Amino acid sequence: MESFLLLLPDFALIALGVGLRRFGGFGEALWSGVERLVYFVLFPALLFLALARAPIQLDSTGPMLMVGLLSMLAGFGLGWVGRPFMGLDEMGFASRIQCAYRFNTYIGIAVAGKLAGAAGTAAMGALCGAMVPFANMAAVTVLARHGQARVGRELIRNPLILATLAGLLFSMAGLHLPGPALPFLQRLADAAVALGLLAVGAALRVGEWQGRPVGMAWLCVVKLLLVPLVAWALARGLGLEGVAFQVAVLFAALPTASSAYILAMRMGGDGPGVAWLISATTLGAALTLTGWLVALQRWG
Repeated sequence: MESFLLLLPDFALIALGVGLRRFGGFGEALWSGVERLVYFVLFPALLFLALARAPIQLDSTGPMLMVGLLSMLAGFGLGWVGRPFMGLDEMGFASRIQCAYRFNTYIGIAVAGKLAGAAGTAAMGALCGAMVPFANMAAVTVLARHGQARVGRELIRNPLILATLAGLLFSMAGLHLPGPALPFLQRLADAAVALGLLAVGAALRVGEWQGRPVGMAWLCVVKLLLVPLVAWALARGLGLEGVAFQVAVLFAALPTASSAYILAMRMGGDGPGVAWLISATTLGAALTLTGWLVALQRWG
């Protein structure tokens, strides 16, 4: 019950986002603006602040990043295992396999902060920021053979990656934020989580999709259950403990990011199928993340 109550405020914000988009009378332009504000301003501020204020433990950060990368690869591989059961063409499958390994950074930061405070926020920020390039490269490579040049430019300008690198360098250099900068960045960071979760809810869409239900169910099981199991085993094998162990497992258990839908639509892929999977994994994560939190509190 305690784990469920820990997650309840965050998923209540997601539900509020759903309600506001459908019944609040706010136009699509508002939600598009909110997403851009969070993505380009608020969330980079949160990541930079969390990393700039946190001591970087290289002995645990390296293995944690390795667990994150290997768990994503496991999701990619397990997603391919289910391809014969999906009944999709190549582009449809390329669109949906993203949902087996991509992750929702907004939910990750919120949950890690509730579980482990500032240390959890910093660890999840570093892990998500480091994994963003790999997730984008994998998705674009599968969706389009000639996507390499474009994805390279996008990665170089990605605000989450830039904020992560800036925060890590700031911390490792032993620098300290000046007095006025700290409350300014803190206010931006506080707004990032609330608006980010509202935007997650507003982005949820359930429409008609093609293919077989067993294939959709398989991708949900992979993302919410099998990939976290792999991450748990890897983290144990690499000797992770404490916050690093908890964050590595929670990262693997996160639902699919809404950016998977955006990428699929931009590249002519299966937007409705991806939208359904994003919605299903987000709603399912309300239960599965609670289960993983219980497991971490007992055996983590």
